[in-house]
Amino acid sequence: MTTTIDFARLTLQDALDLAILIEEEARDRYLELAQFVGGRYPGDAGDVFRTMAGNEEKHGAQLAGRRRELFGRRRPRVDRSMLFDVEAPDLGAVRVFMSARQAVEVALASEQKAHDFFDEALEHVKDRQVKKLFEELKTEEKAHQAALRKLMRKLPRGPDVEESEADEPPPM
Repeated sequence: MTTTIDFARLTLQDALDLAILIEEEARDRYLELAQFVGGRYPGDAGDVFRTMAGNEEKHGAQLAGRRRELFGRRRPRVDRSMLFDVEAPDLGAVRVFMSARQAVEVALASEQKAHDFFDEALEHVKDRQVKKLFEELKTEEKAHQAALRKLMRKLPRGPDVEESEADEPPPM
């Protein structure tokens, strides 16, 4: 995770804009990953990534609504160039033939990464309202992790269908 944000000078508007950008970055990466792994069957890794993209979209929209209520159309002072890979899934952890469970593991790592981001940022934040927002976002990331762990318990362990078939020797 990389940012060029001075958290000590962050205003509530900046913090909301930053949070929205983080959700957008994660959404875009999940859509990229869904396209990469494709769609082979219902509930596959591609479906997991598309679902996660939808979740990031919803959370970003909620934050954007909150931002509009508080700050209207004021121009943002932070942009996406100021952050990289805050909540976005790790590109190196994804491969074409991965199981839904493996995709959920990637998503879980992303939610942990976002939690850690807000936790670390809190050490530098001075504004009381920004602290409250980041605490809230950190808690939400924990809730997202819990939901993903619950989903993971329902998924079969082991490789994907094509992987396990590919590991078998060809018939003689």
